[in-house]
Amino acid sequence: MPDDLYQRYMAAHRANQAHSDACTTCTAATRCPDGQRVYERFARLQDAYLKRQRDQRRR
Repeated sequence: MPDDLYQRYMAAHRANQAHSDACTTCTAATRCPDGQRVYERFARLQDAYLKRQRDQRRR
């Protein structure tokens, strides 16, 4: 079973993708306020997950 961080990371990815698909104001270069919030959550969780992966490989 995937761990909690991975679950949250994937949920944030799905939310970001869903928002990007549905929002008519967001573009690749600019995001609406809601899109920016969703993207920032995804980016933070992705950074945390990838950092943990790197740290585990170094052990």
